[in-house]
Amino acid sequence: MDGKDNRDSRIQLSFTLAVVASMLIMFTVPSDEFVDAAFFSTSVMILAAWRLGAFRGFHPTAKSIGLGIVSALVLYGIFYAGNAGVQALHPFGITSSNEGSIYSLIASPSNPGYLQVGLLAFDAVGYESFFRGFIQKRASARSPFGAPFAVAALDALIHVPTLNPLWVVTTFIADSVWGLNLLYGKDLGSNVMSHFLWDVLIFLVVPLR
Repeated sequence: MDGKDNRDSRIQLSFTLAVVASMLIMFTVPSDEFVDAAFFSTSVMILAAWRLGAFRGFHPTAKSIGLGIVSALVLYGIFYAGNAGVQALHPFGITSSNEGSIYSLIASPSNPGYLQVGLLAFDAVGYESFFRGFIQKRASARSPFGAPFAVAALDALIHVPTLNPLWVVTTFIADSVWGLNLLYGKDLGSNVMSHFLWDVLIFLVVPLR
């Protein structure tokens, strides 16, 4: 590995650690500071993705955007069915209170609508550009089909400090779907569309609670 490769690896590691640190801050601040912390963390993701060249993965076409819309609707369907299961079975002690704690942070009535939409937009661009546009594309060099699930597991692990098992599990499920969307759609724009549409549906339009 030559000097340039070493420098690039250090830059990638530095940005990755910065993203992880910003997420840990977001998940551990008091709830009334969550929105500010979320904007900060997703901004760090966007900056890191831009610096690491992830936005070169934007190649939107009508077909890829259509795939993004379909995957968002499929993912919503998965969560709709999963929510019914949680309400009926309460697996591992998970109850509606676990769902409510997530909604109270993101879709709180105290947050005006434009702020909620803006937060969800940053969420979609930040997570997809960094976790899929950068991390998954690097991991795909070793295992194209394993990478979506490995990245999903990484993101879920970072969500553990929320102490909300439902958030950890749903992160893994959603990230796996978006990882597969990128694997087959090969367009980061499709992923951003899917993530944003799913966010808007599940948090604002037809919430599951």
